[in-house]
Amino acid sequence: MVTVNCSLKVDVHNPASTFGIHVTSSPINLKYLEIVIATGELAKYYQPRKSHRTRSVILGGDKVPLYGAGAGFPLTNTGGSVPLTLEFDLITRADVVGKLVRITHHRHVSCQIVVDSTKTKAINLSQSACTYD
Repeated sequence: MVTVNCSLKVDVHNPASTFGIHVTSSPINLKYLEIVIATGELAKYYQPRKSHRTRSVILGGDKVPLYGAGAGFPLTNTGGSVPLTLEFDLITRADVVGKLVRITHHRHVSCQIVVDSTKTKAINLSQSACTYD
């Protein structure tokens, strides 16, 4: 069993000079192998034109069973690191000419993270650390 409590900061940039966007996401999943150990969701919001915003999302999982996958969990009392995957879909919608023209974009975001139990600093991911499909 594993319990996870962490936060994630998501940066969204709207470079458009003529319209704002409505931003939402699918559930944000933190996975160990293929098992979801924590989940959270970005609250829907409107982002004005030519703006940059950072939103925080709380990811949590309480006593999630690992179904045998935890036997290879590399943490010990002296340290160790755990490879995790962060996955979610980011969805943006823009109404360009009133509601006459509606543009929607879907991006699947997947990031590989290695959590080291000996470090307490935040893990910063660069844009190149993730794949955007």
